Amino acid sequence: MFGNFLYFIVVLLIYSTYPPAEEPNFAPLETLVFFALISTLFAVIVKTAFGRLEQRIRRFSGRNLDNEFEQLRIRLSILAVAVFAADIYGLNLPDYVTRIPLFSAFPTAAAVVFLLLFIGHMALIWTWAYPCHRRLSETEQGRAEYVLSNISFSVPVLLPWLVLSGVADLILALPFALPKRLLSTPQGEVAYFLTFLVLVAVFGPLMIQKFWRCRPLDEGPVRDRIEQVCQRAGVRYADILFWPLFGGRMITAAVMGLVGRFRYILVTSGLLQYLAPSEIDAVVAHEIGHVKRRHLPFYLFFFVGYILLAYSSFDLIVFLLIYSAPVYRFVQLTGLNPATVSSALFSIVIITLFLLYFRFIFGYFMRNFERQADLYAYELFQTAEPLISTFKKIAWFSGQSADKPNWHHFSIGERIGYLQRCEADRSWIHRHHRKVRNSILVYLAGIVLVGAVGVHLNYGESGRRLSRHFMETVVLRELSRAPQNAELYRVLGDIYYGSQRPAEAAEAYKKAVELAPDNAVALNNLAWLYATSERERLKNPEKALSLAEKAAAIDPSPHVLDTLAESYYVNGRYDRAVEAARRALAGAWSNKGYYEEQLRKFEKAAAGSP
Repeated sequence: MFGNFLYFIVVLLIYSTYPPAEEPNFAPLETLVFFALISTLFAVIVKTAFGRLEQRIRRFSGRNLDNEFEQLRIRLSILAVAVFAADIYGLNLPDYVTRIPLFSAFPTAAAVVFLLLFIGHMALIWTWAYPCHRRLSETEQGRAEYVLSNISFSVPVLLPWLVLSGVADLILALPFALPKRLLSTPQGEVAYFLTFLVLVAVFGPLMIQKFWRCRPLDEGPVRDRIEQVCQRAGVRYADILFWPLFGGRMITAAVMGLVGRFRYILVTSGLLQYLAPSEIDAVVAHEIGHVKRRHLPFYLFFFVGYILLAYSSFDLIVFLLIYSAPVYRFVQLTGLNPATVSSALFSIVIITLFLLYFRFIFGYFMRNFERQADLYAYELFQTAEPLISTFKKIAWFSGQSADKPNWHHFSIGERIGYLQRCEADRSWIHRHHRKVRNSILVYLAGIVLVGAVGVHLNYGESGRRLSRHFMETVVLRELSRAPQNAELYRVLGDIYYGSQRPAEAAEAYKKAVELAPDNAVALNNLAWLYATSERERLKNPEKALSLAEKAAAIDPSPHVLDTLAESYYVNGRYDRAVEAARRALAGAWSNKGYYEEQLRKFEKAAAGSP
């Protein structure tokens, strides 16, 4: 189940890190055809794969095929993520959607469209997985209910981001200057994010329990027992809810909420139906253990830790990838746009870091927190035998091996084994609490160190010098191997220009133009430097115009036409500057505000000229 959370978060990262393209990879009609072909192929693969598995389940009466079913779901879910990435990066679908005024004004609305697209991909998997699921679990749950259960369980992981992003869109759309100024600063963004994170943590359970269609557990002996266990533990809660997860057949429970007023205890019908009263008490004690051991605040802290880790290490990793020889040669060999490759690497790095962090660091603490919650039974009762018998029932009803590994839980066999060890020797309880405490201290020390390094690398001058030196060293190394490579000189010029070394940038660009007179990027960049340089010995309006006209004749892209307009402007040819700026604005797919501002500047100059 929790794997679905990861798929949705990865998809959100793919969409969020996509930069608008200057030009789409395909024409609109070609894009539509490719989208239809990819979607149809995906649907055929899903249907065929589950159809073959269903035949095997029929032939072998479902024996020992649960794991094969789960593995197939995982593989096809990963394929769905890959298809989504192809839609975003290969077909540039966001660029078409954001041209619609509503989606341009409210980017979160466009995000919703693409998240719905991925939900559609996953719904196809769940739809064709249902016959196998029904035969393996012998459930009476219908297909539609099964699909909706998967959607309702998975989608809430996206709600915090959607609300966060939607509120930010609203703030930017309203005619109030102060909130906009605050959100435009790094400090304001961090403050907004942390404030929102706290609000979601406090009030989110109220929204999620409604999304999951929970309802208050009926009055009766079971509710009375749960209330008594909570009272005995001294835990406040808003309500005890019936949780219709996958038709309620699963034997499970949950607790969510940081504060008592918005804290809910959830139980399924499977738990109420198959467990004895003492076993229900033990499961509720487990959930209370998460509250008493303050696991929920720690989960929030670990999430913030991931953001800090990504912030601290991201630039360095991206530099290593983008400027490594294999990547550069790949760009040369394929002829792909370096910006597209860079943005794709951006997504790959952030997603890989996310998966590694949550699999190994977050997963480590989840497993050990679950064991701590298991051990809380000893703080309310004399024995954990009812919890042990519960785990045995879960293994039996699920039909899966008790030794099946799990990234966020110890296996059922391991949990039973540890509790049995504690039954024989209670010192194992304190050993585990000490292990968790020490692990948290090590994690905190690591996060402080990572944070210090991140601040140094991102805000310190030494970090900026390091990144510039690293990029320059790699490019110069490649130039020593390929001294006639014009593109390398163009990249070196970009590095020098970004490092505020315009004279060296001009020399690099001139070398690139000398080696490749039709290199539109080098022509354009050198023209921009000559047109806008504040150094008199570098400023050369006439040369800028000559270079810009050549670049625009080769590649009339919006940013090249903008350089042409700027070159006309510095030469006093304001009417021609306005004409070029209008063409740039008309062809712009993104950053229209910049092109509009440029046009206003040129029109003002034209209006004031004799």
